[in-house]
Amino acid sequence: MKSIILSFILLFVAISCKKENKAETEIAKINTDIKVERFDKLFSKVTANNLSELKTAYPFMFSEKYKDSFWLAKKNDTLQVQLFNEVDKTFNSFDDTENEIEALFNHLKYYFPEFNPPRVITTTNDVDYRSKVIVTDTIVVIALDTYLGSDHEFYGGIQKYLKSNFKKEQLVVDIAEEYAKKYIYQPQRKTLLDEMIYYGKQLYFKDVMIPFKTDAERIGYTQAELDWAMANESYVWRYFVERELLFSTDSKLPGRFINDAPFSKFYLEDIDADSPGRLGQYVGWQIIRAYMEQNDVTFKEMLIKNTEDIFNNTKFKPRK
Repeated sequence: MKSIILSFILLFVAISCKKENKAETEIAKINTDIKVERFDKLFSKVTANNLSELKTAYPFMFSEKYKDSFWLAKKNDTLQVQLFNEVDKTFNSFDDTENEIEALFNHLKYYFPEFNPPRVITTTNDVDYRSKVIVTDTIVVIALDTYLGSDHEFYGGIQKYLKSNFKKEQLVVDIAEEYAKKYIYQPQRKTLLDEMIYYGKQLYFKDVMIPFKTDAERIGYTQAELDWAMANESYVWRYFVERELLFSTDSKLPGRFINDAPFSKFYLEDIDADSPGRLGQYVGWQIIRAYMEQNDVTFKEMLIKNTEDIFNNTKFKPRK
């Protein structure tokens, strides 16, 4: 009997891999062929003579409430010059990053045929890490000064758990996340489980759109943090279930298990000290992965399924 079950499992895995390989073969034929526009470099060289030309080409990058003198002064500001120089060191060549963005866009085009590749524009933003990437229907704006490396001196006053992902390897991950927000439909996020499923969808979206990134990169963990989450998956799930947290609407729960934080808050000293933050997101990811394995639904259908539908049709079993 065990051998029969094993045969079915191997057959399912083989079929799944074949489907994935076929999709990737088709995606490889798509060529979005983007050209990243280095507005940061153009602005660093702007003069009084050509500022009007730059404003005409990039009107959305210049607020009308400021006069030309403001922009010229900003360009020559000591801190701004430092930003330009440090960005140029890290992103002197943008080829590898551009290739990753193209790969993301190829996947978006395959799964969402209506997707039209936007203009991709780089800038500096005074290290405003809350606006690292801005995505609209027609443009993607990337603040390169938030991707200089987690140990960069510019980030000295920023908490470690936040700046750990201020590196260029995470740039395309952040873009994928912004697109996930655009394509996921989940009107109600009242319970902890609602939040877990929503972020689980985001992470599964990254599984599909940026398969060339590691699991650790997709969730923004170090490998050690991901290893901890995997090793303690069963404990975390049991903690949520036994304390009846899944369907709780306690407003403190997202801060404990969903939002960016240095660690997850179980209120147990020996666990909290070692745990990574956002473990609710991690478990939600595993639920969505299980749901997709166990149900005959398309990727796009999953993105709009409600929490109840997903949870009731998933036999989620955490790693032991």
